[in-house]
Amino acid sequence: MTRPWRSTFGLVALVACLFALGTLIIGVVAYEVTHEALEIQLDHRVAIETRALIDEGDDGPTGVAAAIRRREAARSTASLDYLLVDPAGRRVAGLLDATAPTAPGYLEFLHYRRDGQHRIAQALTTRLPDTSRLVVAADRGVIDEMDATLLKLFAGAFGVMLLLGIGGAWLVGAVTRARLSRIDRTALAIIDGDLARRMPLTGAGDEFDRVSATLNRMLDRIGGLMDNLRQVSSDVAHDLRTPLTRLHNRLDEALSARDVDEKRQAIEAATVQSRELLDIFAALLRIAEVEALSPRGHFQDVALDQLIEELVETYRPDMEANGHLLVTAIVPAIWTTGDRRLLQQLVTNLLDNALRHTPSGTTVRVELERDDAIARLTVADDGHGVAPEDAPRLFQRFARAERSRSSQGHGLGLALVAAVATAHRGTASLLAPPGFGVAVELPICGND
Repeated sequence: MTRPWRSTFGLVALVACLFALGTLIIGVVAYEVTHEALEIQLDHRVAIETRALIDEGDDGPTGVAAAIRRREAARSTASLDYLLVDPAGRRVAGLLDATAPTAPGYLEFLHYRRDGQHRIAQALTTRLPDTSRLVVAADRGVIDEMDATLLKLFAGAFGVMLLLGIGGAWLVGAVTRARLSRIDRTALAIIDGDLARRMPLTGAGDEFDRVSATLNRMLDRIGGLMDNLRQVSSDVAHDLRTPLTRLHNRLDEALSARDVDEKRQAIEAATVQSRELLDIFAALLRIAEVEALSPRGHFQDVALDQLIEELVETYRPDMEANGHLLVTAIVPAIWTTGDRRLLQQLVTNLLDNALRHTPSGTTVRVELERDDAIARLTVADDGHGVAPEDAPRLFQRFARAERSRSSQGHGLGLALVAAVATAHRGTASLLAPPGFGVAVELPICGND
């Protein structure tokens, strides 16, 4: 069952209700504070008036009564009413139509009548020295009017906040549903086989655009992997046909051979060719493993300059034996984060290419330099290079330049170089002619 607060409309509506509740709480607090302040103000006014009457009538109840009569005659009471009673409770002065409280002090609700209407006042009762009682009362009509005004204001604010919240919830829900609906339709089209479709972007740069851009990058990645898979299938079917045919022919020869030596030679040749096939499949599996980015789980800091120097010194004797001149320019103290074994394979493949596919007398140059946060490794030679039409596909599996088809190899070396560079968040690219060269850029330690 769908829970309403899990939807966009429900969530925004819940937030709006919380804001409305907050407004209500603030209104209640403000009402109470204002109401209490008005009552304190009335108490203060009544107390001041009581003190003024007592000070004017310093000769006793007679003087207080005279002061009350003067105020009532001048109509200067300003919503204040007075009552003076003797010790027996009989009215002495004042027009306040109420029963005088027996206990001295403040009384919040004193019921009285004015102009035939029942009213409520806030009063202070003071016992005079002869036990007479003076009552000064202030009508609570002002407080009641202010209370009614505040209640109307806060009720209106609460209603507006609630309406705005519900309206905002509906608007946000409608916009969100519309954007998600477009993404959903695109996803359904992709599920139905339209793999070229991509999530819609509005160009606003909002959260939906960022999510859509991320999904599009994921779809591009998946599309690239699927294209790669199709390419691998095609390449395997095409490039392995010849060695499998040779293996089949060798086995046929072994079956049909009657001479023991011929049979042995045919079997040995078939064994060599089967081993070659196993090497090809091992290389393909290795590339697939690297492209799946699984090696990133155990990356560590690697001294790239030391690793390259060690491999160069390992290859130097073979280079010199084949008539090659090996020149290096390696900047020290360059570190990267990665898999040492894969980085060794990358450099080894580049040196193998230079050793196998260039003629005697070729100069091979290995350089490692630093450019800000990037380590740049180049392995280049001054040999015959490759034809321009061959260059764009050399990083694909089984891709070989026409001039290299007569030499050993299966066209998987540069494919592995590109896969290792990508797994290390780097790039591999060909250098411009003359000659042939590959540049690999890797992030320096702490900058990936």
